[in-house]
Amino acid sequence: MTPTDLAHHYPVDPDQLQRLHARLERDAAAGDLLDIAYRTVDSAVGPLLLAATPLGLVRVAFANEDRDGVLLALSERISPRMLEAPMRLDPIARQLDEYFAGRRHSFDVALDWTLSQGFRRTVLERLNTEISYGATASYAALARLAGSPKAVRAVGTACATNPIPIVVPCHRVIRSDGTVGAYRGGPDAKRVLLDLERER
Repeated sequence: MTPTDLAHHYPVDPDQLQRLHARLERDAAAGDLLDIAYRTVDSAVGPLLLAATPLGLVRVAFANEDRDGVLLALSERISPRMLEAPMRLDPIARQLDEYFAGRRHSFDVALDWTLSQGFRRTVLERLNTEISYGATASYAALARLAGSPKAVRAVGTACATNPIPIVVPCHRVIRSDGTVGAYRGGPDAKRVLLDLERER
């Protein structure tokens, strides 16, 4: 039997599905069974997938990343107890709206660093606190800030694998010659973010 046959024989009421999902979300939260909540939001750089654990925001994924692959990786690395639960991500969604509207220059949300360890985490933490809105730094400068001046390539890897882009602003790290360099969301997204911050 094909999915079309199933839909014909067992019609689904969208309102009923929505109520069922809301109940599942409430029950999972009440039973402390929800380890990862996720949702998608629109932005000036396209749709963004947001995911959070009880510790904080753990992942921001761009449209050019495989959404199902991102969710699968989260389930394998953190927990399979995952559910689309938009309300849990309302604070970061609101702050992202403010950021893209030019009304917010920094984010005030808890971060879960589970996906970044060792030197990569050190780099991203320094980036998050040392390079302010509208400013840029070279990979070499960030390596110095992270305490390893010769680790320029490792800094590039840390930025390229940043699981929380935009909020942890790796778009502010550019090449020494002033060109934008690579970016998880693609070079066009990086330019949009840099231009947005320059205009404010």
